[in-house]
Amino acid sequence: MTNDLEYENVVMEFRGRGATVRALDTFNFHVAESEFVVVVGPSGCGKSTLLHMTAGLMHPTAGRVMLGGSIITDPGPDKAIVFQNFSLFPWKSVRSNIDFGLRINGMPPAERNELIDRYIKLIGLDGFENHYPRQLSGGMQQRVAIARSFVMRPRVLLMDEPFAALDAQNRQLMQEELVRIWSAQRPTVMFITHSVEEAVFLADRIVVISRRPGRVKKVLDVTAVAGASHWRMDPFEDVIRRPDFQELRAEIWGLVKSEIQLRS
Repeated sequence: MTNDLEYENVVMEFRGRGATVRALDTFNFHVAESEFVVVVGPSGCGKSTLLHMTAGLMHPTAGRVMLGGSIITDPGPDKAIVFQNFSLFPWKSVRSNIDFGLRINGMPPAERNELIDRYIKLIGLDGFENHYPRQLSGGMQQRVAIARSFVMRPRVLLMDEPFAALDAQNRQLMQEELVRIWSAQRPTVMFITHSVEEAVFLADRIVVISRRPGRVKKVLDVTAVAGASHWRMDPFEDVIRRPDFQELRAEIWGLVKSEIQLRS
């Protein structure tokens, strides 16, 4: 069983009163197992729709979305999602939030506790396991959300602008934290962002989507520029000074900018 994703002639339409909106049109793309793919594009191009179909939360109007060669039909613990707004249970502690998915999937208590301890340490929240979300900073809350996803050991991790609500400093730190945590497990990742810098720093490949209806405009191979060791393993502040990083960032921004429709 592989953990690759395949989008085959995917079309997604939303029907309303007297009108049909096509969000995605003939979308074709393949994500290799353990690959970190970042999707960028103008607002309303279908990025989040693509993620929701991959999670099994909605079905395409036409075409197929497949995980390991099997059509995705429903949500499940093999497809974890991290949202922008953290989505933590405010009445549950850090430990209980991380435990939630394990418990409803029937994992024995002893095994659950061992995993939870490991991930609390991994995300650097030792001593905060009994705190509630309201007692944590935004960055700490997002660490809990990420741990809650990783602890399920999903085949695919789906991230919908997970750091957009954070300030610039915490965003940079969380990007580096994500790389550290992901490197220990390496699930296949689909990551949505509006930040071109974030995309270039994190991705193995970047998919630029056209304005609605969304199609693949261009795929850029970041590893061909970043090298086999990949610059995401280095501090963000060092990487963004590199001329090749800035050149790639400028190319991607030019592609996205050309798709933005200015309305009067």
